[in-house]
Amino acid sequence: MQRDTVQGQIQANNGNGGTVVITGAFSYTGKYATRLLLNRGYGIRTLTYHPERVNPFGDRVQVFSYNFGDPDQLTQTLLGASTLVNTYWVRFPRGTANFESAVQNTCTLMNAAKNAGVRRIVHVSIANPSLESKLGYYKGKAQLEQAVVESGLSYTILRPTVIFGLEDILINNIAWFVRHFPVFAIPGDGRYRIRPIYVEDMARLIADAVERDGNAVLDAVGPETYTFGELVRQIAAQLRRRTRLVHLPMPVAYVSTLLAGQLVGDVVLTWEEYKGLMGDLLAPDGPSSGETSLSQWLAANREHIGTKYASEVARHYTRTPAGAVSQGI
Repeated sequence: MQRDTVQGQIQANNGNGGTVVITGAFSYTGKYATRLLLNRGYGIRTLTYHPERVNPFGDRVQVFSYNFGDPDQLTQTLLGASTLVNTYWVRFPRGTANFESAVQNTCTLMNAAKNAGVRRIVHVSIANPSLESKLGYYKGKAQLEQAVVESGLSYTILRPTVIFGLEDILINNIAWFVRHFPVFAIPGDGRYRIRPIYVEDMARLIADAVERDGNAVLDAVGPETYTFGELVRQIAAQLRRRTRLVHLPMPVAYVSTLLAGQLVGDVVLTWEEYKGLMGDLLAPDGPSSGETSLSQWLAANREHIGTKYASEVARHYTRTPAGAVSQGI
């Protein structure tokens, strides 16, 4: 795409509230945040690895490809925007992409935003990131938080745990396994905790962060805390399924997950996700920033949850450069 063509598209995309660039506007959480921002009068551009996909917002959202290899072109797509909402990340290494390359790409994106005159960044991170973590996911997220803080831009960093909704991966697929199998394997004692947040609550946090001033770091958590065992039992109860929970040592449970992944052609859970979950990293303390309870949502949506398996590989890697994903977080 020629730069003058890009500039012409940019000039036609200014909303009454200004222009926001959001990575993955057609992704799981991204589309909810995009809908809110459009309703609030913002012009929206998106950066994506899937420009060929149907744009559910029509001409209300301008679509551009990620150009990490061409920082000047990437800067052009950000010109005139006031805020960058960044959800870009990789859930697991695949092909040539890994956590290190995701960090490098995100830093390239932030530098392009600064060069384009973007004043604010809303960055989606993860609960409990740490520069000292032995888990590449959590260490990489911490490195990016540090880069955001040091960027000189005004910022809000949001730290979600698990985001639930009709299109989510974890909650939906637990429900799918509960629907299809009489036994569910629980790694370890199942007492490690999780504080899930509803996708529309997460989208509201993103949209509100676009409009706030100053710097903030906020845990994106819902009003309920479950142990993992309680979570599976809650899902089974709402689906009215008699599911036997079997506690397995973590390595054995992980092997069973690999076998299940071969069955469905997907990466069900990675070793790092096991470690993060069992390390109690998905239940930060503090007040709730979401309003919707998982128990009430499950009761209202029991007929839909888990009726189809939600494949991460199919969602993010079909007709896509190997390893390139936008977080559907």
